[in-house]
Amino acid sequence: MAVSKSNKKKQQCYIAVPSQIINSISSSGLQSLLLSPKKKNPSFSVKLKLLLNNPRFWVLFLFVFGLVGMLKMWFNFDTLVPFSQNPCGIFQEKGSFENEQQSSQLSAGAVSVGKEENGDEKNEFWKQPDGLGYRPCLEISREYRKTSLDIVKGRNRYLMVVVSGGMNQQRNQIVDAVVIARILGAALVVPILQVNVIWGDESEFSDIFDLDHFKEVLANDVRIVSSLPSTHVMTRPVEEKRTPLHASPEWIRLHYTRKIRRDGVLLLRSLDSRLSKDLPSDLQKLRCKVAFHALRFSPSILELGNKLTERMRSKGPYVALHLRMEKDVWVRTGCLPGLSHEYDEMINNERKQRPELLTSRSNMTYHDRKLAGLCPLNALEVTRLLKALGAPKSARIYWAGGIPLGGKEALQPLTNEFPQFFNKEDLSLPGELEPFAKKASLMAALDYIVSENSNVFMPSHGGNMGHAIQGQRAYAGHKKTITPNKRKMLQHFLNSSLSETEFNAIILDLHRDSLGQPELRKAGRDVTKYPVPECMCNGTRNHSSM
Repeated sequence: MAVSKSNKKKQQCYIAVPSQIINSISSSGLQSLLLSPKKKNPSFSVKLKLLLNNPRFWVLFLFVFGLVGMLKMWFNFDTLVPFSQNPCGIFQEKGSFENEQQSSQLSAGAVSVGKEENGDEKNEFWKQPDGLGYRPCLEISREYRKTSLDIVKGRNRYLMVVVSGGMNQQRNQIVDAVVIARILGAALVVPILQVNVIWGDESEFSDIFDLDHFKEVLANDVRIVSSLPSTHVMTRPVEEKRTPLHASPEWIRLHYTRKIRRDGVLLLRSLDSRLSKDLPSDLQKLRCKVAFHALRFSPSILELGNKLTERMRSKGPYVALHLRMEKDVWVRTGCLPGLSHEYDEMINNERKQRPELLTSRSNMTYHDRKLAGLCPLNALEVTRLLKALGAPKSARIYWAGGIPLGGKEALQPLTNEFPQFFNKEDLSLPGELEPFAKKASLMAALDYIVSENSNVFMPSHGGNMGHAIQGQRAYAGHKKTITPNKRKMLQHFLNSSLSETEFNAIILDLHRDSLGQPELRKAGRDVTKYPVPECMCNGTRNHSSM
């Protein structure tokens, strides 16, 4: 609608036009609407002054500016990781400790490192070892198959086991429990997980592992039952506490067969390292079948573990570190964290008060233990090792493990050198970890999944989790796994006369054969850590016959 106003000196016409039309017309057209035609065109400065004094111009300007800003935000939105590039990049006070380095990780500059600087995907550090063509190979003998028919139909013998320790220690004992049940020709009652006195974790088998999958995979090897049948419920199981370390199948049969035939139920506790590492080929394959196929994590753990893995992968390859820097680890190993005199004194005093915690070799000094490779690497040593092996500064690192003694300060050498440093608390969205809170076994399972799926894995110290993941990655195609050669490398860490170039060359040379290449299992070693040659083959033999 046109509205006219009269004045004694001059007339002006104002036209109200919808904003959609204003957006589509040119600036000259806008001026022609704002100004009435004159006999003589005004100068440019006059036109500009009139335009800037017009409130409609500023309304239009703010509208266009806001629209452009909204469009920019929309097209930069990352749908893979909701709400931010790294949703929980700042540690929460409860259940974790704050990492002050995270603020820099969440900046646009740090995020852009992702795939641009991680064009270092071509960096030698990410190169995978030659697997020499080894693939899973679980072909069993005809005799084993024939015996299986009677074993899985048996209804008179039942083996009950109580497994203890952390999740990975329990996992190892479950593997051996299945093999012992096979040796005795007994059905295995779903293993009972002993409540962990350190962490107070009351998780049951089905909380951690997929029970239906466990039964299905082993259906042709051992019958798995959820509980004793009614015919045996009132039977008091014979508890055997005298199983020696590294017992052979012959010893197991000789000492347990008569008891389980007579009473129907046999109860075993503390199976850690009770069964020999050197078994007949078919039983070694059964070990691999349990460890690498049957013991799958429960659906809820798998779902979140895979989400965390994808969040790490979203910006390129990543390293997983299993850091053993918790207070109890320093006490048990007889080593010192090296953070400060106060922390060293704290560990020494704890060890004096509870000498039973020291695992072995109590006559060795800390220095001797260190040079013998018996101590966990601290954050500075892990940092120097990664740099020497060629890890780029832009490398994304996932760290698994408990809160280290000294908190965030203990990790500063790592976070300063590798600012893209995450754990499950960083990667999870609000509320995602709540179902797993105060359940150390479930938390360990999440760490296991993200670590097993990494491009490169390295433990700072040996242990059940490191060994299990090493074997799993070997079985999956010999993915790169760095095994620190602590015994040989630490003397060079202490040699201050070496230049950085010389140091890096020495460390790289020491680890050329410790990067996850196929390694034949030697006598006394666990086949679930070294699956070649019993569980993997690289010839023309049939693969993975289960």
